[in-house]
Amino acid sequence: MEFRKIMSKTRIATIAAITLLAVYGFTNRMDRSPEEGDAKIGTNIGDKGPELAYMNPDSSKVLKLSELKGKYVLIDFWASWCRPCRMENPNVVAAYNKYAQAKFTDAKGFEVYSVSLDRSRDAWKSAIAQDNLNWKYHVSDLGFWQSKGAQLYGVSSIPMSFLIDPNGIIIAKNLRGMALHQELDKHVKSL
Repeated sequence: MEFRKIMSKTRIATIAAITLLAVYGFTNRMDRSPEEGDAKIGTNIGDKGPELAYMNPDSSKVLKLSELKGKYVLIDFWASWCRPCRMENPNVVAAYNKYAQAKFTDAKGFEVYSVSLDRSRDAWKSAIAQDNLNWKYHVSDLGFWQSKGAQLYGVSSIPMSFLIDPNGIIIAKNLRGMALHQELDKHVKSL
């Protein structure tokens, strides 16, 4: 008789545990949009890019990467003191000018989210002006190589970039020159 009571309590506990797991799993999946699916957060192609949220050059506003959901976004890690970055900037400007107003098959547009590894606010702002980086999403924590955003994305050299789709999924990395234009052309309906 005692054995039956123990087995009955064990069954009830097992059923309760399975029920909790099923409910948790169901609600956890309900929190995601269908487009996000089961993408894990990471920095590999196919991963959902980690959130970035840092101050703009005037320290007047925090700009979040997630604000750009629904657009293709080039996350561009660079710095004013980085010669290869400065040499690549005209290409990024050309891509921004070409695709910012483009009609995409599955997105509301294209944006550049620039993350600076500068440590001097003045040098950073000066480089933005000199290179005509005319988009609004410029951020930095002025952490140099200890930049939290760079650490989060595993940046060990710059320039480094990640192209994310309208759902925040990384679809390409380190696109330079015409490779950036060619990748964006795949998703454009009309310019």
